[in-house]
Amino acid sequence: MDFHNLVSNITNPTLLFFLLGVLATVIKSDLEIPAPSVKFISLYLLFSIGFKGGQELQHGVFSTEIVFALFLGVAISALIPMYTFFILKPKIGVANAGAVAAAYGSVSAVTFVSAASFLEMQNLYFDGYMVAIMALMEFPAIVVGVSLIRRFGGSDEPSSGIRGIVSHALSNGSVLMIMGSLLIGIVADSKQAEGIKPFTTDIFKGFLAIFLLEMGMVTARRFKAFRHHGFYVIAFAVLVPALNGSLVAFISGWVTDSHANRFIFAVLAASASYIAVPAAMRLAAPKADPGLYIPMALGVTFPFNITIGMPLYYAIICWC
Repeated sequence: MDFHNLVSNITNPTLLFFLLGVLATVIKSDLEIPAPSVKFISLYLLFSIGFKGGQELQHGVFSTEIVFALFLGVAISALIPMYTFFILKPKIGVANAGAVAAAYGSVSAVTFVSAASFLEMQNLYFDGYMVAIMALMEFPAIVVGVSLIRRFGGSDEPSSGIRGIVSHALSNGSVLMIMGSLLIGIVADSKQAEGIKPFTTDIFKGFLAIFLLEMGMVTARRFKAFRHHGFYVIAFAVLVPALNGSLVAFISGWVTDSHANRFIFAVLAASASYIAVPAAMRLAAPKADPGLYIPMALGVTFPFNITIGMPLYYAIICWC
């Protein structure tokens, strides 16, 4: 990536607002965004992405590329927990390892939103079916993570069966919103959909900036929560996403020629869930420590991806 693009990425307003949120917490500012507003913005971002993706799918043609892309997304989500679990188990125990593995196999909708903003700066746009892939990738990682806990942790570890966990994941608000918006975008009349385009497109970046301001404050607060686990988990939260994203940035070229689609694949592989997975793990792994796997995903991996990871994955794709 050339110097001009590097400067553009660093001075991206959404990233700068994230850093402002971190600064606000560090200096103990009384800056605060009301919780109901944060929830509304979260739902808005998921709605906007899902609906726009559905509209693109409506005008697209189902092809073998989409089939292979769906298969790749599911494979990524299932395989990442399998190997990360065994890396983590000797250090943090079965329950924590299963929860962290599920989080890193699953995806972050907020990171996906940031990736879409990054692509817009490059004048690139991904295909609508990538939204469906993102939503689909929530579930395999949860199922694999729970299965590993049950297999290695004893029958008393999970408090709910696989069927209950999958049902809980499907009913999760963020998953339901993006999948519902995707389906509505597919069936909605295109002319009628034009009427809400200013809401789904024109104000998107402004809401994203405010949301990342809040994410910056939350990240700074939670980063301190897991320092007692040592340098190992911090290194994991940086190196494993970088490895996953870089590898998928390369192999996704076998599925699609689109730089934008490949970039989204890489970001999804590198991201970690801190919404759907924690909600499911409260049922599946009551012994797992949320003060470990949530700050790992939100306090380390998320800021790594939006500052260093995304330019890295994009550079690999351009190089390949």
